[in-house]
Amino acid sequence: MTAPAVTAPPIRPAQPSDVATIAALLTDADAADPVAHWLVPDLVERQHIFHALLAMEVDHAVEWGHVDITVDMTAVAVWRHHPAPQAPPLSDYHLNTFTGRHLTRFQHLHTLVRRYRTAAAHHWLAWLHVTPHARHRGIGQALLAHHHQRVDKLGYPVDTIATTITVRNHLTRHGYRAGTPLRLIDGPQLWPLRRAGRPVPLTAVTG
Repeated sequence: MTAPAVTAPPIRPAQPSDVATIAALLTDADAADPVAHWLVPDLVERQHIFHALLAMEVDHAVEWGHVDITVDMTAVAVWRHHPAPQAPPLSDYHLNTFTGRHLTRFQHLHTLVRRYRTAAAHHWLAWLHVTPHARHRGIGQALLAHHHQRVDKLGYPVDTIATTITVRNHLTRHGYRAGTPLRLIDGPQLWPLRRAGRPVPLTAVTG
């Protein structure tokens, strides 16, 4: 007998009440991330710092960008809009509030990423995470496609930074092109990626 097809669960926009759960999901994802480990080597300290930072960043994205989650809360994608002139910036003050003695490394990371990013209008894929037990079901692909439909209506590109080869390869399979790798001081590589904007069709003018 043929096994039944596995479909991705429905996707919905995150609400402010989802922020704590999403921050916890992403904190778990960062436990073994090489860049997160470089930023904060101690696991317990890393989880504490990242949970606080992520709660702030996800809350900001819920209000000023897009955060998409599956209805079973097993996967999430966090998207930022640039420019977002009405959104309050996440500044070094916010970083210092949570990172303490690790601020210098966080600043170095942010400086490196800023050099890569364009000032032109685009969306930024900040986080894409599927919990381990829910992988290989097309959920990550569904989250990407869900937002790609949205951003294609604007004709904007999507930029992101991958911190592992696995993520880089996943995104390249879904229309992203990897750029020249970036390297942190005494740290791991990062891979900038871009999905080119789709031109917006001209609307016919009728008289």
